[in-house]
Amino acid sequence: MARTVKDKKLETRNARQALKLQKEPHWKSIGKGFHIGYRKLKKGGGSWIARARLDDTGYKFNQLGKADDIQDADGVTIFDFWQAQEKAHKWHKDLSRLELGVGIANYTVNDALDDYNDYLDNHSRSPERAKYSVEAYLRPIFGKKEVTKLTSREIVEWHKKLAEEKPRQRAKAGKVAFKNDADKEEDYKRKRKASANRILTILKAALNRAYNEGKIPSDDAWRRVKPYKNVDHPKVRFLALGECGRLVNACDKDFRALVQAALLTGCRWGELINMRVQDFHDDSGTLFVSDSKNGKPRHVTLEAQGHRFFSRLVIERSSGEYMFLREDGEQWGRSHQTRRLKDACQRAGIRPAISFHILRHTHASTLVQRGVPLPVIAAQLGHSDTRICEKHYAHLTPNYISDTIRAHFPDMQIVEEDNVVPMNEASK
Repeated sequence: MARTVKDKKLETRNARQALKLQKEPHWKSIGKGFHIGYRKLKKGGGSWIARARLDDTGYKFNQLGKADDIQDADGVTIFDFWQAQEKAHKWHKDLSRLELGVGIANYTVNDALDDYNDYLDNHSRSPERAKYSVEAYLRPIFGKKEVTKLTSREIVEWHKKLAEEKPRQRAKAGKVAFKNDADKEEDYKRKRKASANRILTILKAALNRAYNEGKIPSDDAWRRVKPYKNVDHPKVRFLALGECGRLVNACDKDFRALVQAALLTGCRWGELINMRVQDFHDDSGTLFVSDSKNGKPRHVTLEAQGHRFFSRLVIERSSGEYMFLREDGEQWGRSHQTRRLKDACQRAGIRPAISFHILRHTHASTLVQRGVPLPVIAAQLGHSDTRICEKHYAHLTPNYISDTIRAHFPDMQIVEEDNVVPMNEASK
C-alpha cells in the first residue's frame, strides 16, 4: 500500500475550516512531483484534487471528489483526507503505467466495445445478441467516456437503473419502446435483474479484454461491481401432455412441424431452422445437429414417433434442402417464432404464452419424469455435463425421486415390527 502522509491543516474538517479562501488549492506533497490539494469553496465545504509531474510537459491534474466537510465520507464520492490520498495514489499509479506504455491514452469505452465486437466476429458463433446489448445499453451511456475515468459508483447506479427499467420491445428505427404491461408478468423483478446481470457481463467482458491486452492500466472500477445474486434460477416451466396436443393443433400448418420437432427432439429454434434434410439418418434413427450453440455437433436420438415424424417429413425431398420451410418456401428467420407461438398459445388456452425454449424444457422434463438418467438427457440436449440439467430439471420430479428411493433402498433389517409399540398403548 502507498504511504500516506500527515498534515494537521488538512486532516480534519475543523482544521480545514480555518484555512483561508484562495484561488490556488492548499497543496501537500505526498511523493516526488506528486501532491494532494484541498480547494476551499465560497459556499462552504471543499474538494480534493491531485497533481503529478512525470516529465517536462508540466503537471497533470485529477479531480478526486468532495471533502467530508459537510457530509460524512463514503469513500465513493465523499472522501476524508486519508481516502483522498488513497485515490490519488491509484490515479498516480495508472498515470505512471500509461507513461510507460501500459495502456492507451484517451482510450474510450467505445474503443473497447469496438475491439470486443471484432473479437465476437472472429470467435463467437452467435454474436448478434451481445452486439445488440452493446448498441442499446452500453454505447449510449458509457461510449464517449474514457475508460480510466470510469468509476464503480456510476457503473453500480447504471446497473441498478437497468434492473428497474422495463424491458424493451420492437420499435421504429431510431426509437425506443418499452413494454408498459411488463410488470404484470410472472417473476418480473427476477427477470429484470437477470437481464441487468447479462448486460453487465458484456460490459465487463469488453473492458477486461482491453485490460488484458494492455490497453487499460487498471480494472479496479468494474472489478468491484457485483451482479445481483440468486436471480439466474427461474422456476422452469414445461407443458403437460394435454397442453402439448392443444398447442400443436392450434399452430399454423407450416409452423406446426417446428413445434412438433422441438417437442420430439428438444432442439433449439436456431438448430431446427438450419437443419437440412440430409441431417436425418433413417438407418440409425437420429438427427445430426451441426450448428449447435456451444459449437460442438451432436446426434439427437429419436424414439419411435419422432422417427415416423421425420421419415414422413423428408419423403421425396433433396438432401441439401432445409428441413423446415415457411409456407412461401422461404427459410425461417431468427425471430419468426415469437408472434406465431403467442397466437397459437392464445388459441390453445395456454396462459401465459410460452417461449419456444419451453418446448425444449418440456422434452427434457418429460424424459426426467420417465426415469431417464441426467447424463443421457444432457447428451441429448448438447450439454457438456449434467449441471444444467440438475439446475433446471432435477427438482421437477419429486414423485420419480421418491419412487426410485423406495424401490432401491435395501432392507437393512434394523426395524422389527414386534418392537414397535403404538403410542396409545405405551401410555397405559
